[in-house]
Amino acid sequence: MIILYGGIRLSVFLGDGEYKYKVVDNWAKLPENWSFMDVAGVAVNSKDEVFVFNRGLHPMIIFDIDGNYLKSWGDNLFSRPHGIHIGPDDYIYCTDDGDHTVKKISPDGKLIFQIGVPGNPSEFMSNLPFHRCTHTALCPDNNIFVSDGYGNACVHKYSPDGKLIKTFGEPGSGPGQFNLVHNIVADDDGWIYVADRENHRIQVFNTEGKYETQWNNLHRPCGLFMPRGKCPVCIVGELGPGLLVNRKYQNLGPRLSILDNNGNLITRLGGENGPGFELGQFLAPHGLSLDSKGSIYVGEVSYTNWPYSFGDEPKPKFLKTLQKLANYHSNKSKSKIIALTGSNGKTTSKELIHLVLKEKFNTISTLGNFNNHIGVPLSLLQIKEDTEFSIIELGAN
Repeated sequence: MIILYGGIRLSVFLGDGEYKYKVVDNWAKLPENWSFMDVAGVAVNSKDEVFVFNRGLHPMIIFDIDGNYLKSWGDNLFSRPHGIHIGPDDYIYCTDDGDHTVKKISPDGKLIFQIGVPGNPSEFMSNLPFHRCTHTALCPDNNIFVSDGYGNACVHKYSPDGKLIKTFGEPGSGPGQFNLVHNIVADDDGWIYVADRENHRIQVFNTEGKYETQWNNLHRPCGLFMPRGKCPVCIVGELGPGLLVNRKYQNLGPRLSILDNNGNLITRLGGENGPGFELGQFLAPHGLSLDSKGSIYVGEVSYTNWPYSFGDEPKPKFLKTLQKLANYHSNKSKSKIIALTGSNGKTTSKELIHLVLKEKFNTISTLGNFNNHIGVPLSLLQIKEDTEFSIIELGAN
């Protein structure tokens, strides 16, 4: 849903019911002359700090949930950022498909250990770690699972200190086979969910790598996020069509799909008419995360994916690569609303009430006497999460 006034876009909402989100425009406040380029991954720690793992000059940039810049680190540490996962202890697992490594990093940016030899990939489709690994997941027992990836077709299981335990998977389209292992998450019961991108499905395994089931009716599932807790939902970032013959097809993304923990579709966000540049449209959703309020952060590899979506069309200098979808229900204000109407005296009464209440409470009121069918909705849009009283003037009509 898009709210317009006088041809000016005010708000964009995606989803419905319990899963309704307001798209936050220009959320991230970058330092001057900085840019993300592609945002390969995004993750949120226990303090609601948002870690943006990107392919610009500053590969790890951290913001608060209001988009204010906090700090950055990781310059010259990564070759090609691809995936990020933050554990319950706030330690960070960064997957770099350019140098074929997984790095465990402390919350303040210090390297703890590294799995893989930088710049030394295993033989193509050897199932030896790593050949362009893509993502990591932690089980409740702290074992580390790594999806691998572009040059392999398997998942590796490691001990918490980085020792290889086992590998499972092979190329193909059958159960337990993969056609581009692109992302991986784990739930609190220890189930492992793998984005089998070019087989258009998510496969589910136990911690020993035994195939259990698969979720279908997806299109190139690329990003995955599953919050911890009982019966969590799974958010899936789906790429749009990448072939010349189906590039203009509708209802295939790029989009987000929200599934329950049995793989049933709850709702979809965007993607009905293919990729787009407007607020609430996606180009290439790649990395996903949630904050404590249920807002979704979407990292996109818009620059890398451009030729697959747009062919030889000229690429704009700037493409959006990070979006925040604010949880509509958690951000609804608890404001008490005082509405005034009548044939005369409305504006004066409104102003007097506002003067009294604002001495003690966070208060907003209708601007001037803008009380008609346009002014009232605009007044309501002033209400913020922390607004305590709202004095709204209503025209007699």
